[in-house]
Amino acid sequence: MGNRLSKLYTRTGDDGTSGLSDGARVPKNHARMQAMGSVDELNSVIGLMVCKLEQTDLEELYVAIQHDLFNIGGEISMPGHSFISQEKVEALEAKIDQMNETISPLKDFILPGGSEAAAICHIARATARRAERDLVTLHQTDPISDTTRCYLNRLSDLLFVTARIINKNLGHNDVLWRKELA
Repeated sequence: MGNRLSKLYTRTGDDGTSGLSDGARVPKNHARMQAMGSVDELNSVIGLMVCKLEQTDLEELYVAIQHDLFNIGGEISMPGHSFISQEKVEALEAKIDQMNETISPLKDFILPGGSEAAAICHIARATARRAERDLVTLHQTDPISDTTRCYLNRLSDLLFVTARIINKNLGHNDVLWRKELA
């Protein structure tokens, strides 16, 4: 059997459609394709963030999350399927709680920045929020599993805490929003 991924172009999308896993074709600007693209973009930004991390535990965590995001892309491509379990959502919640205990409580809003890795983490957080919005848009017409939507919601929270952890570990302060500059 040949490698099905060896040919990079098929010309089947030249008409402005993309194929789903079930063989159906939808316009490239369909809500399903928009959601898949946002999840793929999130996975890519997390890949960039992982390249900037100097903490092995965070690298391992986020490479596992990249696998989950790849599975979410597959789920979106296969209407009616679900690959993200409630246990995955609960694992993110536990990690958020664990990490949040190691940093000072927030008293002010923070802005993206501090260190390069934390700023990239904030880009990933914002991309996760967009992917979640795109999934909600898709869910309004084509149901998407509750656990998948919850997973993306928790992931953006985890990315927020991770940005703060990165700054702390690198000796950078969070960039606080200052009302007097608004």
